[in-house]
Amino acid sequence: MKKILLIAIALVGLQAVAQNHRGEGKKERGDKMANLSAEEIATLQTKRMTLYLDLTESQQKKIQAINLENATKRKEMMEERKAKKESGEERTKPTDEERLAMENARLDHKIAMKAKMKDILNEEQYTKWEKSQQRMAMRGKKNKDDSKKNRKQKS
Repeated sequence: MKKILLIAIALVGLQAVAQNHRGEGKKERGDKMANLSAEEIATLQTKRMTLYLDLTESQQKKIQAINLENATKRKEMMEERKAKKESGEERTKPTDEERLAMENARLDHKIAMKAKMKDILNEEQYTKWEKSQQRMAMRGKKNKDDSKKNRKQKS
């Protein structure tokens, strides 16, 4: 009986340690990506897409331009948030109107991105790209749900 209890305690302890390490890896990876320039990020994304979708040379150039534009916008937004944080400006929740405007802008960008990709990719590549986008969205949703659970547990 004592052996079973010791084994159960050891398994619970190992699981807790393993979960802590998983979270640290994501933060480190995010920090490394934040230190890259917009051009470097766009190049990495384009190369990943080339390997995954088997892109031609002309497709790579077009997608590189799109990725560079997106990475530049993301970098600017990150810098704005960082500047607000460093200036000591209070973080306030957006109003309902601001939240609606942000969501509309996000969805408009997503629609435009789909249209651009549909023009660049062939049918097979486009289908594969859409599936990967859905997987990433589900992964993001899962991570968001997990972080909500963690916040509730800490409270």
